[in-house]
Amino acid sequence: NHGAMSKKSWVNDLFGFGADAIGGCKWNWMSQHWTHHAFTNHNVKDPDSFNAEPLLLFNDYPLGHEARKFYHKFQAVFFLPVLSFYWLSMVLNPQTFTLKHAGVDSVGIRQDNDFLKNRRVWAGLIRIVYVYLNIVRPIQNGIAASGMESIPTTLYHILVMGAVESLTLACLFALSHNFEQVDRDPTKGRRETNKAVCWFKSQVETSSTYGGFIAGALTGGLNFQVEHHLFPRMSSAWYPYIAPKVREICKKHGVRYAYYPWVWQNFISTFKYMHAAGNGSNWKEYMTPLKGDL
Repeated sequence: NHGAMSKKSWVNDLFGFGADAIGGCKWNWMSQHWTHHAFTNHNVKDPDSFNAEPLLLFNDYPLGHEARKFYHKFQAVFFLPVLSFYWLSMVLNPQTFTLKHAGVDSVGIRQDNDFLKNRRVWAGLIRIVYVYLNIVRPIQNGIAASGMESIPTTLYHILVMGAVESLTLACLFALSHNFEQVDRDPTKGRRETNKAVCWFKSQVETSSTYGGFIAGALTGGLNFQVEHHLFPRMSSAWYPYIAPKVREICKKHGVRYAYYPWVWQNFISTFKYMHAAGNGSNWKEYMTPLKGDL
């Protein structure tokens, strides 16, 4: 859905339905993800930054912000359990039938265009077929084989499958833009100095990269988020080859490039960030007044 698989648009369009094959919605995802690419980590304009609220805080809001709840102090503990419901939230999302993503709509982007209107019926039909094949049909097969008492076991297997898929995807998504020292306010310079935001710099400093070629092969290039956000239309197969030059250029121009040799290092950094964002510790340190015993 980034148009990076082939030079032929119909090939990209066809394989884009892979999102629907795993319970998502191609057209809703495109609306959300393109907005995310344009406004990465913007706490108002990036749907990815606030879609998990009020359960999780990815945005590091100031102390006293209305989005902060008492339970966010413990979000590092229940962070993964919440992410495990990602698949279920996508499958049961009614916005699939309207193709009007709430997060994108709140940004002010129009979704009542003819392109999306003409695809609502198809999106609905694809979702109905998916639910039948992956939920209804397994239940029917279980009943035919073992009777009504098989329903709880079948639902358990379906939910386990959904949780595994959710964590496989959502964990990798979360690593990409939520880590220690990440830029969570890319337009701050604009507000304070009135200078234009460097889009390329903001894309680098709001993203992270971990591992190399092997991690790229295993994740489909999701590990190269810095390179992906700089060149979203480039095939991810090229990211391992351009990454060293990207790091070199960033170092030359003083742009902070977050690189973790191993995925677990990025993961630990993400947990630390989620803990800090949840309890507001970054703001507490910033707002602590000077004492008289210096």
